[in-house]
Amino acid sequence: MKDEVFKLDVKKQFEFDEDVVSVFDDMISRSVPFYDENLQLCVSLISKLAKQNSTLCDLGCSTGTFLLEMFKARSDLLLHGIDSSEAMLNNARHKAKAYGAKITLHSGLLDEFLFFKSDIFVSSYTMQFIRPPKRQALINNIYDKLNENGFFIMSEKVLYEDAFLSKKMIELYSEYKLSKGYSKIEISNKREALENVLVPYSEKENIAMLKNAGFSKIESIFKWANFETFLAFK
Repeated sequence: MKDEVFKLDVKKQFEFDEDVVSVFDDMISRSVPFYDENLQLCVSLISKLAKQNSTLCDLGCSTGTFLLEMFKARSDLLLHGIDSSEAMLNNARHKAKAYGAKITLHSGLLDEFLFFKSDIFVSSYTMQFIRPPKRQALINNIYDKLNENGFFIMSEKVLYEDAFLSKKMIELYSEYKLSKGYSKIEISNKREALENVLVPYSEKENIAMLKNAGFSKIESIFKWANFETFLAFK
């Protein structure tokens, strides 16, 4: 379905409710620049790096798109997904069943979830929704639950520290969404709904958070304006 959630001036904070879930795949592909290309980059990289029968856990798996693509590329991997939205998980279950994909889905809040040992953790635009006071502890938990030589791929919206450059990047992003068919009203309404819900960090803050958790080898593998993907090894 086409994302038209914010055509109406709905005065409420953004949440992953039934309305958002029903259009989520369209929403994220039109709202996150090069979403599909970055997803395929991560899938291809994991396919090359992951050992046979590795355990992979997608944090904030939403409708399971990443896990399905990962299953197509490496069906030997033990795939898990965690999400706090039951509507998202139901959608993911239907997709997995339709494709015959072996994916184990878990319901829970990431900052409260009892993680299991994994070789790979993936977080696609999820950490930005975790409240800042709880974010470092969650990254610490991810590091602790990674097996030796495991790795973490984290995609995030990022801030620019220079105010002038930040303003121009926001303008570029608005122009990008206009090019994808969103109206100025939709863009404005969504920005207002996301205020204090989506809290991005700068590139330096994200790298510092990963280093504080214990990650020593951190690389940026994708970036477009204010969207970036980090790869961190244990």
